Amino acid sequence: MPLIQDGNSPYIERRKMADKKLSGAGLRGQSAGETKLCTVGKSGSGLTYCGYDVSDLADNATFEEVAYLLFNGELPSQAQLDTYVAELKGMRDLPEGLKAVLKLIPQDAHPMDVMRTGASFLGNLEPEVDFADQDRAANRLLAAFPAIMTYWYRYSHEGVEIDCTTDEDSIGGHFLALLTGKTPSELHRKVMDVSLILYAEHEFNASTFTARVCASTLSDMFSCITGAIGSLRGPLHGGANEAAMDMIQKFSSPEDAKVQMAGMLERKEKIMGFGHAIYRESDPRNVIIKKWSKLLSEEYGDSSLYDISVACEEYMWDTKKLFCNADFFHASAYFYMGIPTKLFTPIFVCSRLTGWAAHVMEQRENNRIIRPSADYTGSEPRSVTPIAERD
Repeated sequence: MPLIQDGNSPYIERRKMADKKLSGAGLRGQSAGETKLCTVGKSGSGLTYCGYDVSDLADNATFEEVAYLLFNGELPSQAQLDTYVAELKGMRDLPEGLKAVLKLIPQDAHPMDVMRTGASFLGNLEPEVDFADQDRAANRLLAAFPAIMTYWYRYSHEGVEIDCTTDEDSIGGHFLALLTGKTPSELHRKVMDVSLILYAEHEFNASTFTARVCASTLSDMFSCITGAIGSLRGPLHGGANEAAMDMIQKFSSPEDAKVQMAGMLERKEKIMGFGHAIYRESDPRNVIIKKWSKLLSEEYGDSSLYDISVACEEYMWDTKKLFCNADFFHASAYFYMGIPTKLFTPIFVCSRLTGWAAHVMEQRENNRIIRPSADYTGSEPRSVTPIAERD
């Protein structure tokens, strides 16, 4: 097939387009590439990372093991894991220049803007000079994100300049310790670990595709991750767990939840945390986090928020055949661990960084710039009318 010079890009292959138009707004149902990292809605629970079922990983692995898996293609040995955990622990502190920038960000800033700024500015201070440095760049972001989020939050909301290092081995435990200033319980450590595993990777979603498009231009890791954060900031991608929390906190009881949800549906209001672009009958991540939310509610001593969430789940399935996605029961789980609602989506960043960075690395392995075509719907060819003759 001939190669034709494109005016603004390297040579690209021009294929004869079939008369039949590809269906699906937002590229629904269309493959945009290949990946060995993840399957969504295909086998087992419906979600696998490098061949491992997510439920198996959530039961039998740690988030650090999953991060290692995504970056290296295989689960680590105990010796490899010990080395990796020690490496991450040594990369947690923030440079003074970044702390100074975070202190300038106002209290009412969107926390995702904080994460975006933190990732970008860290790239200024510690740039990925060469692709051979991609593992260091990815691990640096993974280790630093919990401190970026909590340093800004604790300073802007409490006037406290926190120590960005802790003795916690896990990233989940480290985040909770930074946020609360206390040693987290074993249950809270475990739930955060599971949560980070569940959010780690999800194939060619909007933010991951953003990262891959950026990577296809041979841009640096920090630019790719900053772009991905920008995509995740949008309410149709990230933020559903925050919206779910805002909604269920307004309901006084399971019965009230069903009455109010009926009114929301009648008014055609959007209800966040239900349905999914790929899954058709259930989200495998929801089944897992729902179980942990119940355990947290029992430890908390007040299950009302969990009970309301269950009522919402039952009502939406009975009336609309819509199931909870991963975000819905995460809302109550995070609440029971004392996490402010505005930090729900930044936690997503701390986890999904692993998937984003792994996709950047994969794109670089067999790269071709991503440059799709568009179906033109504008005016027919026309000539410029002199300005004096225009209406």
